[in-house]
Amino acid sequence: MKANKLILGTVQFGVQYGVNSAGRPDAAMVYSILEEAYNNNIRILDTSSAYGNAEEILGTTIDKENLFKIVSKYPKCDKSVKECFDQSLKDLKVERLYGYLLHHFSVYQENPTMWKDMLALKYSGKVKKVGFSLYSPSELEIILNDNIEFDIIQIPYNIFDRQFESYFSLLKEKGVEIHVRSTFLQGLFFKERNHLPPKLQPLKPYLEQLDVYAQNQQISIAELALNYNLQNKYIDGVLIGVDNVEQLKTNLSSIIDFPINLSIPVKEKELLNPVNWK
Repeated sequence: MKANKLILGTVQFGVQYGVNSAGRPDAAMVYSILEEAYNNNIRILDTSSAYGNAEEILGTTIDKENLFKIVSKYPKCDKSVKECFDQSLKDLKVERLYGYLLHHFSVYQENPTMWKDMLALKYSGKVKKVGFSLYSPSELEIILNDNIEFDIIQIPYNIFDRQFESYFSLLKEKGVEIHVRSTFLQGLFFKERNHLPPKLQPLKPYLEQLDVYAQNQQISIAELALNYNLQNKYIDGVLIGVDNVEQLKTNLSSIIDFPINLSIPVKEKELLNPVNWK
């Protein structure tokens, strides 16, 4: 399993994020994180104009256009697709992007014709691939039924959340690049089991199943969760987010050549979406 399947998420660079976040890294730390990522064959950065000032920080940190492929996103906002895209290019200090995704699916639902603006960016040569960041299979069903042309899909996927799995083979037949996020369920997998918030108590038995499997196989929770996603043959990119270099090094050291065979069906599927944790 190689690190070049990893995608470095940058939301932590612009906003406080995740239940175990240690805080936003400063510019010097961001530089060190990017340097460590590049030196370990990570070549894609995931960002968005909705991630606070993450794009500006990236733009002032390192010459990424020649080093990294950048995937950004168009959020729900008052600006047009082109205006927002152009602002991202300006903030990132690049002339083109590898990918540009629709960040909030409600934008497409309210105005499906906006997808023409996304395709126009692709046809202009300013971005190589366009696609969607989705949260539920019902959203994917809509764009498949609408016969929408798209190149990348970013979705949540981890040991607990496998709701999109049944679509993987179809997406690959269509030539769609599959990026998955929430590999560690926004840090929940590392949360102290006896100190879970009341809302997340129903997930405790599943987390304990993770612990038992990891202990029996003599691997860490990080190794278990990360390699579960990396080993999926349909997945092209696995997003990870870090607050510092040590976290990135820990993730990199967690890539092991060990087959993960585990299935933990979660009944409380609404808790697989961190939006419902509040």
